[in-house]
Amino acid sequence: MPLRSDWSQRTCSLARGLDVLGDPWGMLVLREVFFGNGRFDAMKSRLGAADSVLSKRLQDLVDAGLLTRRPYDDGGRTRQEYVLTEKGEDALPVLNAVAIWSEKHLPAPSDQAHMYVIHTGCGARTASADTCTGCGEWLTVRNTSWHSLVRTPEPVPLAATSAAPATHPNGPAA
Repeated sequence: MPLRSDWSQRTCSLARGLDVLGDPWGMLVLREVFFGNGRFDAMKSRLGAADSVLSKRLQDLVDAGLLTRRPYDDGGRTRQEYVLTEKGEDALPVLNAVAIWSEKHLPAPSDQAHMYVIHTGCGARTASADTCTGCGEWLTVRNTSWHSLVRTPEPVPLAATSAAPATHPNGPAA
């Protein structure tokens, strides 16, 4: 099966963005890392992906600068886990938008098959991918939780890089 086209040099910003974020497996890998699940075996278990599929997507996301590898000791040897970079954190509104759109427009297969975007600052479930519809604050990795009912009864704070707190490129929300 041939690989899809390379859109990295297209004049359209949407096409270039889809070149990096348009792969469903890549988006699901990012979801896992945002949830704090950055170890290969844990991601493989959660996603049900073949080793080759997961390895390829992880390498693609590292090559694109959205993820980086960080060593950890599993008690017997040093292994690598995947963590978000600042560029990866900036993909949060894209994942939020897909989840919010899906909740609004697609039927869930069960009562538990829902994922909500929660602004931890005010506790509101938001209907916007980048700004809390409850209080107007910009959503960042540091002030956003996802509530996946199949994962846990409570919202899960998102994983973040160890970099300084992110700010919105246009300054504070109005």
